[in-house]
Amino acid sequence: MREVLTAALPGLRPGATVVEMSTIGPEAVGELRALLPPGVGLVDAPVLGSVGPAAEGTLTVLAGGDVRDCREVLAVFGAVRECGPLGSGAAMKLAVMSALVPAQVLLAETFAYGEAHGVDRGALIDVLSGTPLGVLADRLRVPSEQTRYSLAHATKDLELGAWDGATMATAARARLQEARAAGLGEHDLTAIAAHLGGGPHAPATTADRPAGGPARRAVPHNLSTIPATNGMYSHAVRVGDMLYVSGQAAFDEHGNIVGEGSMEAQAEHVFQVIARILADQGASFGDIAFIRTYLTDMEDRVAYGRVRRKYITGTAPASTTVEVSKLFMPGLLLEVDLIVALPR
Repeated sequence: MREVLTAALPGLRPGATVVEMSTIGPEAVGELRALLPPGVGLVDAPVLGSVGPAAEGTLTVLAGGDVRDCREVLAVFGAVRECGPLGSGAAMKLAVMSALVPAQVLLAETFAYGEAHGVDRGALIDVLSGTPLGVLADRLRVPSEQTRYSLAHATKDLELGAWDGATMATAARARLQEARAAGLGEHDLTAIAAHLGGGPHAPATTADRPAGGPARRAVPHNLSTIPATNGMYSHAVRVGDMLYVSGQAAFDEHGNIVGEGSMEAQAEHVFQVIARILADQGASFGDIAFIRTYLTDMEDRVAYGRVRRKYITGTAPASTTVEVSKLFMPGLLLEVDLIVALPR
């Protein structure tokens, strides 16, 4: 959104109104307001509903800000609900999704529990259909072949909406991140039921997850907030309550070395990347069980140790430090890999 509006700025005349309909959260809407000239209006108007309601014009438009100049246009999409000042539509959307998405993950876990205890899935859904969860249960009965609301988008919405203290949304976010890493991101959200339960309608996604098979036990995690891998490895792989973190080195998203020639600068970058990987899995440096460091010059261990002690405090984990003749990119001074015990 920021990139598009920046490119559009020269063509935005005074009196124009920009309507932002993505789910980006109220903070991002505030950033867009600061980006636009004072004479250009801004309305945030994310929608509730998926492919069918969109085609029929029966979405619910959650509008924040002054909609007088765009209400007629927004009404084409469906019912317009004015939520309040700018940003309130974005906040309303995340609040609603923070309830609806975890509810679908909860039902997926319910199916997995039933399957593990010999409960027929169809019978379980029939029983649930008579409860307030009936509509969602029926939606999960058979994963949708059409992607109405992708699992990747649902994950992104919870990554925006799972605020500190939102225990259920945070737990559901972790489940969805696991499914996204397993290759289900472009599937409909209803695929979460097959992912967790390994039911008869599990979609065939990769060789690691054959149709009808159980969810893979080794789940890769590749964060968008750190430089991408070269495709030959994953940043981390979760197996149950253990996380195995690949060797992390100091290079940026363009493949350039960060802090070339400086052990402290490279170590600082590496530990910041590790911090993001740990946080993504709800862990901290105190959960590290084993850390292994490769140095191209053992004389740099003192400088490296100063940085490491900033992040790993208290009783140290099991540790190995070795000197190597070179690392995979000329100019790298260290590489660090980990084994982490994750919180249950």
